[in-house]
Amino acid sequence: MSDNLQNSDPNLDTRSRLKAIIDTAIDGIITIDRHGTIETVNPAAARIFGFDPDEMIGHNIRMLMPEPDKGLHDSYIKNYLTTGIGQIIGKGREVQGKRKDGTVFPFLLSISEVKLQDRIIFTGIVHDITELKRAEDALRESENQINSIIQTAVDGIITIDMRGKMEMVNPAACKLFGYQPEEMIGNNVSMLMPEPDHSLHDNYLYHYHQTGEKRIIGIGREVSGLKKDKTIFPLYLSISEVQLSDRKVYTGFVHDITQQKLSEERLRRYAAELERSNRELQDFAYVSSHDLQEPLRKIQAFGDRLKTKEYNTLSDQGKDYVDRMLNAASRMQNLINDLLDFSRVASKSKPFVKISLETVLQEVLSDLEVSIENSHATVTYEALPEIQADPLQMRQLFQNLVSNAIKFKKENEAPRIHIYARDVQARAHLTSTPGDELLQIYVQDNGIGFEEKYLDRIFNIFQRLEGQKYEGSGIGLAVCRKIAIHHGGDITAQSKPGEGTTFIITIAKQHFKD
Repeated sequence: MSDNLQNSDPNLDTRSRLKAIIDTAIDGIITIDRHGTIETVNPAAARIFGFDPDEMIGHNIRMLMPEPDKGLHDSYIKNYLTTGIGQIIGKGREVQGKRKDGTVFPFLLSISEVKLQDRIIFTGIVHDITELKRAEDALRESENQINSIIQTAVDGIITIDMRGKMEMVNPAACKLFGYQPEEMIGNNVSMLMPEPDHSLHDNYLYHYHQTGEKRIIGIGREVSGLKKDKTIFPLYLSISEVQLSDRKVYTGFVHDITQQKLSEERLRRYAAELERSNRELQDFAYVSSHDLQEPLRKIQAFGDRLKTKEYNTLSDQGKDYVDRMLNAASRMQNLINDLLDFSRVASKSKPFVKISLETVLQEVLSDLEVSIENSHATVTYEALPEIQADPLQMRQLFQNLVSNAIKFKKENEAPRIHIYARDVQARAHLTSTPGDELLQIYVQDNGIGFEEKYLDRIFNIFQRLEGQKYEGSGIGLAVCRKIAIHHGGDITAQSKPGEGTTFIITIAKQHFKD
């Protein structure tokens, strides 16, 4: 055994190991001479190209190439041997191979030049990347599908980094906020928010990073957005947090809920108006029915006949009875006419237009000039804004309230009336929704006042706290309430007996278009 070890050939042993390595390699290994003729192929190379080794050895390497490389390969070798400039030798790159069955497939090819004692050969290592390319294509297709979904989504999608900088915006988000993509990407997402969120957004992010307390991430809620043209609109925002390999990003899904808010406002107004109308309809149907109108006409007709034909034959007491009967019938007719006017507040209203409340008030005060002078009343007012409203109904509203203040004055004190308005925000962050931005109009007087326990009664038709002491049908304040409701609000009052009354009318500043 010792003699056998001493007589072993180390070169033969090395060659055996090298051959074993080449034969068992996963990648294909092919050697060619300077003419491109294949000299050796390992089993992996034969398997990759679908040939038996003896079908490849002795043939030009171009048999394993599709066009145009097949026709150009000899010139590649000639050019390298002439200039020493190789396009692939010593570099490696992705190329195309052609199998025995004619199929073309991708592989990574690296070629090394080997200088032997008497000649040059080239060794190519072939790494089949067919499955890798399939995986890449599948991933690319998946990415394209995801990108297609994002790009065609109806809702806006915005991705920001941990500092709030926008990294991706889809077309829907750009359209929604009125920007071009380049105007948004790289800028802080707070540019899309009205105050106070605009100034507080960075603090929101910092608070979340420090505490992990979620106020909107993974929850979703209604917020406000700010368009490029400074329009504020309501939206539903849901945010998801994505952990990448080295950082976090946040993706926000933006759903415009303007139309939803418009629908909610319509329903709110319709419900309020329907509730009032149902109660008022019962009163109106009872009072102004045919059974009431017809007897009234007969009373007036026969009363008129008595006065024109039999009046002189009546005693003084009889004449008084006839006069009082006709006056009562006339008052009854006025009540019915007032009811008809009341019912027309909504049904005969005109489209809302932009009007100046101050101009309307000035016209009303001009019409009431005689009443104001006779009562020695003083009427003052502060600047009133422009709003969307029915101008005739706003005129009727002011006229009823100012007339009411003059009528219910104290006996020995001239009426003092002051009118002003204040903006009211009913629900935060939804100022662009019609009906959400409100105006409160205040009409103050120094009149007789009333107990606030009767507050609900004074706005119902025919309710008169002072009985027959003051003229009128008791329908004026009911008309005012109906006008306020028709304009998206309501009316109330603050009062104490002997200390005057302040009527507070709440109306929407803008309205949806039917």
